[in-house]
Amino acid sequence: MFVCDKCGQCCRHVNLSSIYHDLDRGDGVCKYLSGNLCGIYENRPLLCRIDESYEILFKETIDKDEYYRLNYAVCSKLKAKE
Repeated sequence: MFVCDKCGQCCRHVNLSSIYHDLDRGDGVCKYLSGNLCGIYENRPLLCRIDESYEILFKETIDKDEYYRLNYAVCSKLKAKE
């Protein structure tokens, strides 16, 4: 399972990927971010659900360990922007 430390950095930079365009409130921050947490967590989009996204969208094309490695790498880059 992907371990998220709930820093909120991925939600503060939705403008860096066009797949999250509809979530951008206009300043690069997700319109559902509340503090560091998702205000619609139980109903968040599939692409915000790392483990479910892997199972539904990526498991046929990438190894799960590599998928997690890539997600953690992006997470680290976003944290470096703090």
